This record gives sequence, C-alpha cells and structure tokens, in this order.
Amino acid sequence: MAGGTFDNWTEADAIDLVREYPMAWLVSGGEAFAATPLPLLPDLDGDGRLVGLTGHMARANPHVARLRERPRAYVLFQGSHGYISPSWFRDRSRAPTWNYAILKIEADIVFDPAGVDEALQRLVETMEKDRPRPWSADEMGPRYERLRRGVVAFQARIVSLAGRFKLGQDEPDEVYEDIMAEVGGSDLGGWMSRLGRL
Repeated sequence: MAGGTFDNWTEADAIDLVREYPMAWLVSGGEAFAATPLPLLPDLDGDGRLVGLTGHMARANPHVARLRERPRAYVLFQGSHGYISPSWFRDRSRAPTWNYAILKIEADIVFDPAGVDEALQRLVETMEKDRPRPWSADEMGPRYERLRRGVVAFQARIVSLAGRFKLGQDEPDEVYEDIMAEVGGSDLGGWMSRLGRL
C-alpha cells in the first residue's frame, strides 16, 4: 500500500473503511455498462486479510444477468469526505480543497444461491448490533421467506485493491491544525487524525 503521499494506508485502514461505510457501487462494463448501489461486508481470511466482500442484490436486477456473463467488476467505496474551506485558515491566500478516503476494488463476482440466509443474517446482525433494541429477521415471520426468494447472494472475490486517502498529509502544520480545529470532532477529523500525518 506504500507509495505517494495519499497512498500511506494499510489493509486495516481499508477494512475499517468498508466496515464504517458499507454502502458501495458495484460497477461492471463491457457491452452493457451497469452500476448498482448496495451494502457490502468484508470477508477476512484466517490471517485477518481482506479477501472478499459479501452482499446480495435483487434477483430481478438486470445487473445479475450481466455479472453472470462477465463476472469481473469494480466495487467503489467512499468513506468520510468534506470540503476544506480557506476561510478556516490563518493564511486565507491558500486554495480550497477536498479531503476524502476512497477504495476501488477489482473483484470477480460469484453468486451463491445457497448463501442468501447467511448473507441477509450477517448484514442485519452487523447493522443492528449497537442499537438499543436490535431488530431480527425472525420478527418478519412468513414475510421473510417471500422476500428472501427475491434476492440472490454473492461474494466479490478480490483481485486488486486500490485506495486514495487524501487527508491533509500534504498540508503545512499550521494549515493542518486550522483544518482540525474545524473538523476535529467529525468522522473526517477522525480519519485525518488516523492518516493525515506521515
């Protein structure tokens, strides 16, 4: 993951971004371009490495047929981001910018007809775990079976992982401090604290 100023991130950073911002775009090209927004969860191997993503999509979505024909796709995650205003700076002659954290994952999509219940349960448990009164799919009763028939589960097996975490690494100390004075308590401020200094 080493490289330029904005490439100073680790696989742990990528995993945390997926966990904190699970909504992604699944994008495939070829003769028929298609893009579907959906939540995805990280799949880790025994060593804690990111090897895939698990998700589900509507069986009736035309994107399913396209992915069956050409399973290679990109998964695009956008993490915390925000406009950085020169109005925050002691030196107001500086230009505005945008700080952000993104991932681009190239993956092969493998549909798993038997994995629907596991994919749905895992997503619900992940999203409900910190709620005061977590919801369970069991509460749907017979409606669950009708709805589960309308979706198909899949795994996105990772071929390559690229990211760009532009979080103030290139800013002079004074400017970085000015930005943090404005965004320090936000998600963006948290990511800047984590990765914004080399």
